[in-house]
Amino acid sequence: MIAVQGFDGQRVAVLGLGRSGLATCAGLVAGGAVPLAWDDSPETRARAEAAGVDLHDLTRVDWSGVAALVTSPGIPHLYPAPNRIIAAALAAGVPVDNDIGLFFRSFTTTRTIEFDQPPKVVAVTGSNGKSTTTALIHHILQEAGRPSQMAGNIGKGVLSIDPPQDGEVIVLELSSYQTELARALTPDIAVFTNLSADHLDRHHGMGGYFAAKRRLFAEGGPDRAVIGVDELEGQFLAGQLSQAPEDARVIRISSGQKLLGPGWNVFARKGFLSEYRRGKQVASIDLRPMAGLPGAHNHQNACAAYAVARSLGLAPRLIEDALDSFTGLPHRSQLVADHGGVRYINDSKATNAESAAQALQAFERIRWIAGGLGKEGGIAGLAPHLDRVRKAYLIGHSAREFALQIGPTAHEICETMERAVARAMAEAEPGEVVLLAPAAASFDQYPDFEKRGEAFMDAVRAGLPDA
Repeated sequence: MIAVQGFDGQRVAVLGLGRSGLATCAGLVAGGAVPLAWDDSPETRARAEAAGVDLHDLTRVDWSGVAALVTSPGIPHLYPAPNRIIAAALAAGVPVDNDIGLFFRSFTTTRTIEFDQPPKVVAVTGSNGKSTTTALIHHILQEAGRPSQMAGNIGKGVLSIDPPQDGEVIVLELSSYQTELARALTPDIAVFTNLSADHLDRHHGMGGYFAAKRRLFAEGGPDRAVIGVDELEGQFLAGQLSQAPEDARVIRISSGQKLLGPGWNVFARKGFLSEYRRGKQVASIDLRPMAGLPGAHNHQNACAAYAVARSLGLAPRLIEDALDSFTGLPHRSQLVADHGGVRYINDSKATNAESAAQALQAFERIRWIAGGLGKEGGIAGLAPHLDRVRKAYLIGHSAREFALQIGPTAHEICETMERAVARAMAEAEPGEVVLLAPAAASFDQYPDFEKRGEAFMDAVRAGLPDA
């Protein structure tokens, strides 16, 4: 656990008692503060109270005696409208923070300063690929024998990690919800993977969404920035952070284009990862046989993880071996089964059209299972990739809406996951892929994308002859 610094003897309100909220309460107590814990959900309050958390109704609190309000990332504080408790704290002039801000203000202590090799923090943000990139960096470090912990939007809450060891690297996945509010953001290495439209109601448009991501680089100024430059926003951010074209504090990464110039560049083209410095090639890795990293989107993730590992002093050959042993994350291009020449791939994490497009580009001859709770803009943008789809099997709330948007592509309205999997398995031929890439949220039928992915895997395994 990380003991929260700076609030010894003070009362700190905590709104939201999920994973991060409970860890925040524990970290505040460890640092000598008095948490005033609350959640708008009666069920969540009951679970927290059963876990030993003292509850305080923040709808009736006297804000004059509260040093700060710490809120969970999913609770809106500005757009589309602030939660009423956050609004009351803001009106009373009480500072509002989140667990990420508390982590950065508390991570460096007298103990860590005295280490021979002070621990470092790598923070990863972006629209797509954050989780895989974070897990891949953590995996490379573990394979290299470097102490490492993974937390944030993946794994543990940031305040739940163990106190860092000498030379340890903490790898954090940070969503825009986390970066937009944290009052302290001081990673040693910051990564920006890419940007595509998502969470626009929360951020009041693309400008606000990009601004939330950009805070990771602007607030504390990381020692090194790894920036995906396949979109204009990434190019702009890399330009803002560079003092000159050859500035090696910024590593530009790309999937699909060769990066020129005198700086430090890492890119993947036609399945090969290349590292260039000062215009000269330093290393090359063949990513094509790596089963845990299929498709161009995973090649971009590999470029980002490679760049971080090189920044931490690891050799290219060691990184290559670690990339090859990476098996991927659940629900992200996850191979569920390979039977009768048909592969079954679970990419339930593809919750928007952009991430579904990446999944579709990774495979040929696809039996595509899609649908759920559609997002703004639908899936019309997937048209360039539908030539790979032999047939679509549509489920959930947006099934009929999606059917109208995929034009002449063969499709069937299946409604449920079980029927979609059964129909795809019955019609799939050797050499084809049955791919779950929903391009939609899961909340119409499942509590989260993980449960949706598990339902797909269960249906596949139930349908195999030897199940």
